[in-house]
Amino acid sequence: MKNALTLAVAIAAAAPAMAQVQITEWMYSGNSGEYIEFTNLGSGAVDFSGWVYDDDSRHATAAAGGFDLSAFGLVGAGESVLITEDDAGSFRANWGLAASIKVLGNYANNIGRGDEINLFDAGGNLVDRLAYGDQVFAGTIRTQTAGGTPVSIAALAPQSVMPGNWVLSSTTDAYGSVMAASGDVGNPGQFILAAVPEPETYAMLLAGLGVIGSIARRRRAR
Repeated sequence: MKNALTLAVAIAAAAPAMAQVQITEWMYSGNSGEYIEFTNLGSGAVDFSGWVYDDDSRHATAAAGGFDLSAFGLVGAGESVLITEDDAGSFRANWGLAASIKVLGNYANNIGRGDEINLFDAGGNLVDRLAYGDQVFAGTIRTQTAGGTPVSIAALAPQSVMPGNWVLSSTTDAYGSVMAASGDVGNPGQFILAAVPEPETYAMLLAGLGVIGSIARRRRAR
């Protein structure tokens, strides 16, 4: 419990807040199209109705040009969902994904070698952002034909890729990565860390961040 609280404080120091839905994998260029994975790290389901994705254009609503994620519906605790520029059926077949894994395909506002991944809720509020690019952030990974995977929960806190925080997927890694029929390597549809925290750790992490957020709000109100 003490370690979990320490981790929560460390993450809060790196970023003002950490939403329970996070960007947990991306591939900007693959043999069968790019993809982005979102995972619900919270303890309860999240309704994606009205939520959108966009790149560095930062369109926070579907009306403004963001990609509508409403079709995901309720995303359960621990569940990972995917968007891809490929057709959803083709993407699922290429990676051998189970029918239970939710995939939305054919989005047109795709990402480049250096870009942003932005997730907005139904109110247009930023839920999570990942700014990346091996040319922009020296020493970071280039997710071409291999997915980017965070090395820890703490690695998800910064809103930009930091050296050492994300690694390229390989078929020998501890994150469950596989090679798709197209030759791409990744672990889309599942979020596995090399050392997976216990559920109590997630609960303490989120609770600790909530307390810290409340303190910060009270300070701002003074």
